[in-house]
Amino acid sequence: MGTAFSAIPVLRSFDEAKARAFYVDFLGFDVDWEHRFEDRAPLYMQLSRGGMRLHLTEHHGDTTPGTTVFVATAGLRDFHAEIAAKDYPFNRPDVDPAPWGGIMMEAIDPFGNRLRFWEDGD
Repeated sequence: MGTAFSAIPVLRSFDEAKARAFYVDFLGFDVDWEHRFEDRAPLYMQLSRGGMRLHLTEHHGDTTPGTTVFVATAGLRDFHAEIAAKDYPFNRPDVDPAPWGGIMMEAIDPFGNRLRFWEDGD
């Protein structure tokens, strides 16, 4: 019986409405839960899609903007077609060959964080 690990990236967010527009409306993540210490406190929430989980935080001490998350993906072209069909004016990622093989698509959130989706092969 071995040890199992699962990482959950924590990304910095500055604006709840922009975060929801990008992660929920555009990329199709679900909001699993939200936490605030009080009504006007910064938001901390968990998002998920297809087995991937992310934490978004508005707390200034948690992390820094500009993080890159590398996401091993299956069905990248279908995912790209899904989000390309949406009218999200601030990001229109393409699927390109990855220099190391396979294909990749990079989506940049409103806070400078990058989600680098990669699929082996193709």
